[in-house]
Amino acid sequence: MEKTYKAEIIGVGTELLLGQIANTNAQWISDKLADIGLSVYYHQVVGDNLARVERCFDEAKDRSDIVFITGGLGPTEDDLTREAFASLTGELLELNEAVLTTIHHYFSKNNRQVTANNRKQAMVFPDATIIDNHIGTAPGMIVSYEQTMFIFMPGVPREMEQMMTEFVIPYLKDQLSLEEVISSRMLRFIGIGEAQLETKIQSIVSDQVNPTVAPLASDGEVAVRITAKANTADQANQMIEQKQQEVLAIVGSYYYGYDDVSIETAVLNLLIEKKQTLAAAESLTGGLFADALVSLSGASQVFQGSVVSYSEHVKQAVLNIPRELLVTNGTVSKACAKAMAEQVAKTMRADIAISFTGVAGPNALEGQPPGTVYISIYQANSVIITEKYHFYGDRNYVRKRSVKKGLELLYYLLKNNKL
Repeated sequence: MEKTYKAEIIGVGTELLLGQIANTNAQWISDKLADIGLSVYYHQVVGDNLARVERCFDEAKDRSDIVFITGGLGPTEDDLTREAFASLTGELLELNEAVLTTIHHYFSKNNRQVTANNRKQAMVFPDATIIDNHIGTAPGMIVSYEQTMFIFMPGVPREMEQMMTEFVIPYLKDQLSLEEVISSRMLRFIGIGEAQLETKIQSIVSDQVNPTVAPLASDGEVAVRITAKANTADQANQMIEQKQQEVLAIVGSYYYGYDDVSIETAVLNLLIEKKQTLAAAESLTGGLFADALVSLSGASQVFQGSVVSYSEHVKQAVLNIPRELLVTNGTVSKACAKAMAEQVAKTMRADIAISFTGVAGPNALEGQPPGTVYISIYQANSVIITEKYHFYGDRNYVRKRSVKKGLELLYYLLKNNKL
């Protein structure tokens, strides 16, 4: 039986803890390790503190077979990764002349002078397997300690990625005889909450072994991640496909796509398929709906444009909404939303139009509390739907949530041939 290796990733750097830099290295490494069947059990981030870095390494060796460390290999005093590992293991660092020559060559090629502290980057552990850095100065190292493999790489993403791609992944496949792959697929659902979806597929979640099934929530929608481990990518994908069909047999009516497909992509594809043009009138969303669509390739085929009618004046002057309607009903009203959708459809000669009006906050407007939103959809001389919602959160969350709800409404109307 093939051994199951536990992998761990440690990011070293106070800037990661302060939020100044996102820890994208961990995500990237995890994704690449899944391709070779290596399971990541832990992610850690630690600041530039010798004792804390050493403690992280100590914890990692007791629970993981392979530990990937990124960061802390630079020339400055706060780069402490080597020193922490030396303190933990009692290993002495020594100057590697070949590495030092490489560093000198790098600086010469870039018309820069080597400084004294750059010699620090040529200090390596005597028994380490050196990983060449072809685009930077700090080399990587692979060192074993108490049956745990430690893989040290720079924190600069492109340097780390070069080392992983060119050396580390082939090295691991050879040394560990890795023959399995781990594949995942993210099924995307909208119009159903996480708790409701999980309840509906509880029998599948409870019985999971391989593939595994996990519901995940995000703003306004839900995803189900299916992960399979197999000898080949084709086998893993077949397992995922079978499990996907089981899930969709129960909650398929809420499904709109998988992996990188977004709800705006799904809406755009349906508009193109049905050869329907779309326009928008946006008050509280202030152009966010238009931005969601025009960010996608192909939007120009179907999206006519958007009128950001944020003020009452623009609603009257550009969209030709009667002043009496606004005085009688207010701008935050079902009547205003209907009129906005109808008028923008006519102005832009669009087959379908959607409108957004409401109160983003933080203060109430026209007696309506923050988070009050009206969305209307118009087509072929009639208003198809106008809905009122209450979203809770700050003003930007309310705006984004409104756009997501508008896309959801469009998707189901188009999917069910009601538009």
